[in-house]
Amino acid sequence: MKTRIRRYVILSALAAAGAALAGCSSTAAVRVRPWERATLADASMNPDRDPLGTAMMEHVDFSREAASGGRGVGGSGCGCN
Repeated sequence: MKTRIRRYVILSALAAAGAALAGCSSTAAVRVRPWERATLADASMNPDRDPLGTAMMEHVDFSREAASGGRGVGGSGCGCN
């Protein structure tokens, strides 16, 4: 009985590891084909396409969290930018 459970646990762990590693290897070398570049260059893909919506979301963030800015600015949360 113990060997059956042990075999089940080992096979389950190997299957989970195989599934996890299969996802990592397929995204490592993503290439954008020439006919896909037009889709990525479309105005709808631009995150700043709606300035009014961006301003409204910044107002909501400021009102709820007493924080402003932080969009497009890199750095850590410690204040040592």
